[in-house]
Amino acid sequence: MAQHTSFDVLVIGSGAGGSTLAWRLARAGRRVLVLERGDFIPRERENWDPHAVQVLGRYGADEQWYDADERPFRPYTHYCVGGNTKLYGAALLRMRESDFGEVRHHGGVSPAWPVGYAALEPYYGMAEQLYCVHGRRGVDPLDPPASTPYPFDAMPHEPRIAELYDDLERLGHRPYPLPLGLRPAADAPPRLALFDGYPDPTETKADAHVVALRGALASGNATLWTGAKVVQLITDARGRSVTGVVVERGPERTSVSAPVVVLACGAINSAALLLRSANDRHPHGLANGSGLVGCNLMTHHNGLLLAYGEAENPSPFQKTFGVADFYRDGRHGALPLGSVQLMGRMHLQGIAELARESLPGVDAAEIAAHSIDVFLTAEDLPSPRNRVSLRSDGSLRVEYHPTNLGAYEGLLAQTCRMLAAADALHGRRAPVFLHQRLGSSGVTHQCGTLRFGTDAATSVLDVDCRAHELDNLYVADSSVFPSSAAVNPSLTIMANALRVAERIDARL
Repeated sequence: MAQHTSFDVLVIGSGAGGSTLAWRLARAGRRVLVLERGDFIPRERENWDPHAVQVLGRYGADEQWYDADERPFRPYTHYCVGGNTKLYGAALLRMRESDFGEVRHHGGVSPAWPVGYAALEPYYGMAEQLYCVHGRRGVDPLDPPASTPYPFDAMPHEPRIAELYDDLERLGHRPYPLPLGLRPAADAPPRLALFDGYPDPTETKADAHVVALRGALASGNATLWTGAKVVQLITDARGRSVTGVVVERGPERTSVSAPVVVLACGAINSAALLLRSANDRHPHGLANGSGLVGCNLMTHHNGLLLAYGEAENPSPFQKTFGVADFYRDGRHGALPLGSVQLMGRMHLQGIAELARESLPGVDAAEIAAHSIDVFLTAEDLPSPRNRVSLRSDGSLRVEYHPTNLGAYEGLLAQTCRMLAAADALHGRRAPVFLHQRLGSSGVTHQCGTLRFGTDAATSVLDVDCRAHELDNLYVADSSVFPSSAAVNPSLTIMANALRVAERIDARL
């Protein structure tokens, strides 16, 4: 088996965390190898084909996972250069300041983080600059304190969306421009109609590949291996440090080593890799003395809501605002519910499936032309029952039992009332609501399986996201999260990756 030892840092995964960390270390002069199990998504006509992308899952991971009842499912995740950011909607929000402390919810208590908002604040600003975030400070009522302005102003609203924004303000709500990662100087004119949930061949979308990894490679200090699946981490005889990373590239196996190894495979696969790497010193998986590797999986309670009403909505790109009124309380002092964002337009086959029972005989194109598309996110809570494990054949079992569903149900009800009231301002009938909560396959917001903390008995990593039991193993993805909050995790992953990169650079 060939061996390679000419790197300072090995980064496993090229998504939001891995590419951002590689960018920071490569700019500091560190020799970085990024190992990505997938390949580049080709720039092709199918990038903008709803049937190919959304129905057939052309760019999705071609593998099968199993749920708690041993039922197989295909996860909505992507193995490619840039990871899930290649198809994300680029909504880049900071976690709220209160999210870093204990928060009481319908289903229990969301635990505090071992670091406060202030520890991440400067890195949030760096990530916003790197990812070209368009936004506006001071409008979001829960926007935490920021030491830097957004690098670009918020995206303008389409006319129908601007009307809805104004209507919500008239009703006493506080909509805010959604912070979006959009490159101002793309290689081709933007086509935002097919943006949220699609690869972007114009490279307008500020994804981890285009923004961070490409910059790391341009420095001359970073190397990328594609088609490089890491199958095992090897430790020294004492089990105190990682001495080798076993990589499958086609039919060959290669061993790579470096003074520092960073996991950034996503919360599910990072945990699985540690479990697969069990040895005599770590019989239950690497870094698993606490027994928490793979536990406390959170994915958010996410759902799609279409409000089909009388007003036409010809907006090609409507994902320009969110509503935080129900985030910290459900109005009038109730418990937290979650966040509301507009989302990209749903494809016609998906609309037809949603409308089959409630709107039989109504054409999907007619529904699309008169609908507002909304994305709902409620926080789920960590639970040891929700975990990643390995089946006897080495495949993944993802056990997930919903927690705090009352928050999601309350958020859905409040959002429907809010949108119906907005139509009533114009004398329109109440919309027909079509709804779908994402199931166990919707894992793009996965987090929590390798939580960080100050106590090795109750966490896998220390406050620098280094494994308590392995001196040179760090993690730079959402698996470190002790709680999930109720905003998209991407910007927090990026900010924390910059923080971890700074610690690694100082160590080296």
